[in-house]
Amino acid sequence: MEFAIVLPFMLTLYAGSVEFGEGLSIDYKATLAARTVADIASQYTSIDAPTMTSILGAASTVVAPYSAASMTVVVSEVTTDANGNGTITWSAAQNGNAHKAGLAVTLPTNLRIPSISLLWGEVTYPYTPPIGYVAIGTISLYQSEYFYPRLSSCVSFGGAC
Repeated sequence: MEFAIVLPFMLTLYAGSVEFGEGLSIDYKATLAARTVADIASQYTSIDAPTMTSILGAASTVVAPYSAASMTVVVSEVTTDANGNGTITWSAAQNGNAHKAGLAVTLPTNLRIPSISLLWGEVTYPYTPPIGYVAIGTISLYQSEYFYPRLSSCVSFGGAC
């Protein structure tokens, strides 16, 4: 009798821990993917279209063994003005839309430094729990990372720097 009472609770606890654990793993991989694309882009002085495709594709390798088919990856350069306000200089995306050049960006407080350029990597991963018993529906996991250009003051892409 006690087993029949405890069984539904234990199954729910087990299914929830599986879903939560996989969700945490994918969230961690999304963070690594955002960091990877921003880090790789920061190592160039100029990026052409085929190289950018390779940089954006690196995110798929990072999130393996999970599927990257519906994951959105965006790499942008953000330039700040004399007051530390950021705007998009250029942007490229895979499986989604790139940011428009000139779009205002709210930077974290510690990155509001006057007259600098930053590489901004973003990954959005639509996570659907495999069991769907505890968490139902798709959860959008979003991660972003900033890197300073390493070899120059800015990175050129598509003629913009």
